[in-house]
Amino acid sequence: MRTKKLDRTRPTAPVDDFFVPELCQPDALLGLVLLAELLVLVLVLAEPMQPGFNWMRLALASLFVQWVMLLSAGLTCQLRPLLARLPAWLAGLACCAMVVGLTLACTAVADIYQLGGPLTRVGEVNLYLRHALISLIMSGLLLRYFYLQSQWRRQEQAELRARIESLQARIRPHFLFNSLNSIASLVVTDPAKAEQAVLDLSDLFRASLARPGTLVPWREELELSRRYLSIEQYRLGERLKVEWQVDAVPDDLPIPQLTLQPLLENALIHGIQPRIEGGVVSVAAYYADGVFHLQVSNPFDETAAKLPSRGTQQALHNIDARLTALFGPAASLSVERRNARYYTCLRYPCATQKQEARTV
Repeated sequence: MRTKKLDRTRPTAPVDDFFVPELCQPDALLGLVLLAELLVLVLVLAEPMQPGFNWMRLALASLFVQWVMLLSAGLTCQLRPLLARLPAWLAGLACCAMVVGLTLACTAVADIYQLGGPLTRVGEVNLYLRHALISLIMSGLLLRYFYLQSQWRRQEQAELRARIESLQARIRPHFLFNSLNSIASLVVTDPAKAEQAVLDLSDLFRASLARPGTLVPWREELELSRRYLSIEQYRLGERLKVEWQVDAVPDDLPIPQLTLQPLLENALIHGIQPRIEGGVVSVAAYYADGVFHLQVSNPFDETAAKLPSRGTQQALHNIDARLTALFGPAASLSVERRNARYYTCLRYPCATQKQEARTV
C-alpha cells in the first residue's frame, strides 16, 4: 500500500494588487501594535542614562505612539480603495504624509495639555521636528517592506500559474493518446460509433481547453468525465460498469480542471482493461465542513498488476502536484489497496460560490 499525505492548513487567500495590506485585519493590527511598542521601548532606552527606569515616560510614549498607529491604520483602511487607484510611488507618498500629519496633530494635542511637561519655545520646535522625522522614517521603512512583500507575492503567484499550466499541458497528451487508442479500436468494428466517439472527443477537448490550469465548477468536471467514459464505453462495452455517488456535491464546488478524468482513466487502465470479465469503477464524492472528498476505486488483481500496461503512470503524480500548487499543504492525496480493490482518495478545503457570497 502506498499512501501520501500532506499537512492540513488553510490555503493562502488571494490578495489584490495594492501593496498596502488590509491593516484593519486582526493579525495585521496585532503586528502593528507590537511593532509600535517595540519602537517605544527603543526610544525610551535610547534616552540618556538615568538612575532608574522611567516607567512614566514609557507609559506616556506608548499611549502617544499607539494612538498615532491606530489612527493611521484606521485612516489607511478607509482610504485604501482610493489609494489603490494611484501609482505605487504616489500612494506611498500619500501614506507617509498622512502618518506625519497625524503624528503632528497628536503632538499638538499632547503639547496643548502638556502631557510631557512644560516646554520652551525651542523645545517645542525640536519636539515637533523630532516626531515628524521619526514618523517619516518608520512609515517609509514599513511601506518599503509592504512593497517588497507585494512584489514577492506577485512573483510567487506568477510562478504558481506557470507551474499549474505546465502540469495541465502534461496531462493533455496523456489523455489524448489513450482516447485516440480507444477510437482506433472502433474504426474497423463499428465506424458509426467511432464517428460519434470523435464528436465526443471534440466536445471534450473544447471544454478542457477553454480555461487551462484553473478551477472549474464540479458540474463541468463531472460532464467532462462522463464524456470520457462514453468514449471508453465503446471499446470496453459490458466489461465497464460505473457507480456514481456524487449527489452530495454542490454543482458550483471548485475543482482543478482535469482531476476526476485522469483518476477514471487510471482506474480503467489498471483495473478494468487487464480483466477479461471487467469490473465496476466506483466514484464517491461529498462535501462536508468546508472540505471536498473524492474517492475513485476499481478492482485490483495481483496477477494483473504484474502485466505490462500502456499507461504512462503520471496521472497521480500530476494531480498531486497540481493540488499542492493550488492549495499548498492543505491538500492530501492517498492511494491504498484493500479487499481486492484499489482506492484513490483526495481531499482539499474549499468554499462554494454561495458560501463566499454569504461571507461577503
